[in-house]
Amino acid sequence: MKKNSSRKGIHSRKSSVSKARSYADMGDFWDEHDLSDYWDKTRSVRADADLESEESLYRIEKGLSEIIRRAAKERGVSPHTLVNLWLQEKVQRLKTGTNRG
Repeated sequence: MKKNSSRKGIHSRKSSVSKARSYADMGDFWDEHDLSDYWDKTRSVRADADLESEESLYRIEKGLSEIIRRAAKERGVSPHTLVNLWLQEKVQRLKTGTNRG
């Protein structure tokens, strides 16, 4: 039975720029190289994304907001990301009944 060549995975062919044979090797290559050095080897593609994100705004006391900003900066993330992570953790605890406070 003949295999469909358009469905081959990264392990069966090299990456066009890095010549990597695995995702790990590809990641290693791009950790050490800059895309701007290879811009002429790129091509335009069309990508559709179905994002199911909704933004809701909530008021936070000024002092609490400053604490969140400092905590986010210490962790190297945005305040938005940190608040979302904390809320996800809290919701998960509520779902599992492990929340005590």
